Amino acid sequence: MYKNAKVVYDDIVLDAGYIEINNENNVITAKGIKDSIGEYTQLPIFKQGGQESVQDSLQYNFKSEKAKIWNLKTEQEGLIIRGQYSKKYNDSILFLENIKITSSQKENPDYYIATKRAKFIKDSKLVAGRSQLYIVDVPTPVVLPFAYVPLTKGRTSGFLMPTWGDTTEQGYFLQNGGYYFVVNDNLDLAILGDIYTNGSWGLRAESSYKKRYKSSGSFTLSYENLISSLKGLDDYGKTTNYNIRWSHSQDTKASPNSRFSASVNMGSSKYFKESYNEYNSNSFLNNTLSSSVSYYKNFVNTPFNVSLSVTHSQNTNTEAINMTLPSLQLNMDRIYPFTGKNGAKKNALQKTGLNYSLKSENRISTTDDEFFTSKMFSEARSGVQHTSSLSTSIKALNYFTISPSLSYEEVWYFDRLNKEYDDIENEVVTDTISGFNAFREYSTSVSLSTTFYGMYTFKKGKIEKIRHTVRPSVSYGYRPDFSFYDEEYQQSDDPTDIATYSPFANGIYGSPGSGLSNSISLSLNNNIEAKLRKKDSTSTEEAEKITLLNNLNFSTSYNMAADSLKWSPVNVTAGTNFFNNKLSLNARATLDPYALDATGNKINTFNIENGGSLFRITSAGLTMNYSLSSKGNKDNKSGQQSNRDANNSDGIFGENLNASNRVSKDSNEEESSETTAKLFQSTIPWSLKLAYALNYSNSIRQNEVTSHSLMFSGDLDLTPKWQVGFSSGYDIKDKGFSYTQLRFSRDLDSWKLNFNWVPFGTRQTYYFFIGIKSSMLSDLKYDKRKVSDKVLY
Repeated sequence: MYKNAKVVYDDIVLDAGYIEINNENNVITAKGIKDSIGEYTQLPIFKQGGQESVQDSLQYNFKSEKAKIWNLKTEQEGLIIRGQYSKKYNDSILFLENIKITSSQKENPDYYIATKRAKFIKDSKLVAGRSQLYIVDVPTPVVLPFAYVPLTKGRTSGFLMPTWGDTTEQGYFLQNGGYYFVVNDNLDLAILGDIYTNGSWGLRAESSYKKRYKSSGSFTLSYENLISSLKGLDDYGKTTNYNIRWSHSQDTKASPNSRFSASVNMGSSKYFKESYNEYNSNSFLNNTLSSSVSYYKNFVNTPFNVSLSVTHSQNTNTEAINMTLPSLQLNMDRIYPFTGKNGAKKNALQKTGLNYSLKSENRISTTDDEFFTSKMFSEARSGVQHTSSLSTSIKALNYFTISPSLSYEEVWYFDRLNKEYDDIENEVVTDTISGFNAFREYSTSVSLSTTFYGMYTFKKGKIEKIRHTVRPSVSYGYRPDFSFYDEEYQQSDDPTDIATYSPFANGIYGSPGSGLSNSISLSLNNNIEAKLRKKDSTSTEEAEKITLLNNLNFSTSYNMAADSLKWSPVNVTAGTNFFNNKLSLNARATLDPYALDATGNKINTFNIENGGSLFRITSAGLTMNYSLSSKGNKDNKSGQQSNRDANNSDGIFGENLNASNRVSKDSNEEESSETTAKLFQSTIPWSLKLAYALNYSNSIRQNEVTSHSLMFSGDLDLTPKWQVGFSSGYDIKDKGFSYTQLRFSRDLDSWKLNFNWVPFGTRQTYYFFIGIKSSMLSDLKYDKRKVSDKVLY
């Protein structure tokens, strides 16, 4: 058969330009043919059981299933295997001579591993003799006496090659070396270690899991034993740090009425500052570690739902730790007990809604040194809070809404304070007495609100109309004086020296309100929008609307029951967007109507009566965020990357400097994606993000700019395969640069090159990596890391 010949035999499909079948010896011969210009085309393509190979020619015995193959080319799990001469023993085993192993798709590959002889077992392994690495046909000194390449489908267990480097304090080191275990299809585990020549070491366990339509997550446990200097010297230091991270999310299809989630980041307060192998930029620059593990359950056909959670918040500067262990909350959705027939809500009574919630917490405040000790649990505080509210709404005069409400709160505690004067010691003794204690509060309020609009029409110009929306609101609130819960105690040896205290002062939900509250609150919200004139008056499309002012809000209150300083400060907030929402601007200010005396204390005299202006600006702030990019440069990041950026101030603080051999599903997804490189010509894709912040304080005449900074980050694609990124900032107040990071990346087709550099600061470091993209040959790499020098305390 000649030209586009095809033979099908059992599970074998053979396509070639020329096929000859010899029934006497049961041999099929296949080869290509030359076209009109003399090129060798229609090469034999051999398919069997999902395996495909291309060769110059072959001879196949369809009885013994053995074959001879010349210039074989086949692909297995991303690896391309080329053999000059091969013998097929059966449908699974192949012997090859003069072979090249590569992941490059080019006819002349960027690199290959050359070996004289090898045995290939389908979906299992490739075993070869002496092997040598060639780069663009140039032999390198990288020679192995033998090679073993696993070719099993999916993930496989194996060793993880370490990264090497050196530091002034720790000496030479090997980091992130270890072993990767595939436990099953849903779970994996990587055990990694670090070792330094000065005796420091670290261990880390990383695991990820995923159950389709159920849940997914990851878990990391890190422990480090770090030594600085030499024993016997004054600057000798030794410290141990640990960190636990756990992320768990439940698939929405798993259970529509219940969900379990976890986000844990806890450990030693100095871990991210002292670790030599932790490059999470966001965790390093923030001074707070937080965790939350929660379970939520909705009871179907009832208004009730319950949630149980454990939370953790840790200040890495003060080493203070606050936990709720646990927190239970029961909520009742709003119900309408007085609805009419068929649930109708026509009058105020029928619109009356009732809410209820129960919250119970066990709070713990401790430090790094006392974490999970008996003292931590002995000083825990707990309580139960019940809150309920009854509210409705009434339409008045067609334009106004009146909303009265009544609130009730009851708090239970399991201990109380007791203060007594000790005549012998001549001091006040404060004791904590166990037992059930409770207090109750109630309050009422009513609000009046409306919305009105102002419209202005332009006869000419791009803008057709401007609409001003105003939402004023007046509310009145009343809360009785609950100081009758307070108790008296003698302060000194004088029996008439009496003071009061609240026995609930240490309660987690506070103590009963002291003093009558009888206040009026005022607020005014503004919004301005514009409608653009249609370019084509005959168009049926709606005119474009734009927002000129997102909000301009004013709020204050007046406490009629207070004996002085009845007016609260006026809070002003404003926000808008410019340049097609690329520039976001937000401002705030606090205006106090009262004056200060010579010592800086607020007095019951209006500032204008004291010779000043109508208001004193006690604090103000301005933030601006500007995002720029070249035309057509769209953000096509993955969901995981977008989430990381969202937790990292849109990436303004830089990216994490992860090791190349860290197990990451994201990186695998990126390697499997295909991109087409096009010439940029006169357009070079770029993006730039700016974040400006200014804060001012003048509460006691200090007239101080408390913070003033500009953060910036960007990316620039110099060519389709060269990317440059940077992130930095400048502290205008203290005149210094903040955390700065430079990033360089080069796509080398089947290779990748990365260089990340933090040029100055306490986190000064760099990381260089060049290696093969294919996960099958990921250990064929060179990487070098310079770890920043740190002082341990």
